[in-house]
Amino acid sequence: MALKTPTILYGFWLSSCTWRVRAALHLKKIPYEERSVDIVKQQAQLSDQFRAINPSQKVPALIIDDTTIVESMAIINYLEDTRPIPTLTPPTPLLKARMQEICETVVSGIQPLQNIGLKSYFDTEDKCKAFTKHWTKRGLQSLEKLLQNSAGSFCIGDQLTKADLCLVPQVFNAVTRHELDLGEYRILSKLYEKLLKEETFAETHPNKVRGRK
Repeated sequence: MALKTPTILYGFWLSSCTWRVRAALHLKKIPYEERSVDIVKQQAQLSDQFRAINPSQKVPALIIDDTTIVESMAIINYLEDTRPIPTLTPPTPLLKARMQEICETVVSGIQPLQNIGLKSYFDTEDKCKAFTKHWTKRGLQSLEKLLQNSAGSFCIGDQLTKADLCLVPQVFNAVTRHELDLGEYRILSKLYEKLLKEETFAETHPNKVRGRK
């Protein structure tokens, strides 16, 4: 019987998309090796070598079950379908919709508008920072409203779901990169501080990952 290739996560320690996947792998207790792709200083994602792994030249990419999957949500959905315990999906159609609202707000509404690849399209770094900060703040305002309909101990009631995997890295990015004050987001700030203490996020936190390298 042929042995499967080891599970390898290609990512960047500070990438919110990579953190989502890292957290899912940890929660589902899937052993993996993380290989760093420096998307900031070295721009290693633009190399021919990495393009062979991910034609989109972005992180993350996951080699698992003898195949390669790219895009963080596609990866997380694959892990959920193939390793359903513990589940990252709530049990009812309405709760699934609430989860997806939060995921889409982050993945489609915030993250692409603060992507590092946008820098080259602005005349100055200050203009780029102002743009990304504005849209990140708008996104946090949306999340605060959404959480009024769904939050408990986690984004969706008392179950950790894909919504939490999306929310925590993005809020961390807002606080550390854009220096946004969470004080005006009562539900969001309280939930974020609580989630940071969960093992899933504490063990996969960017600062801890960077310290291992």
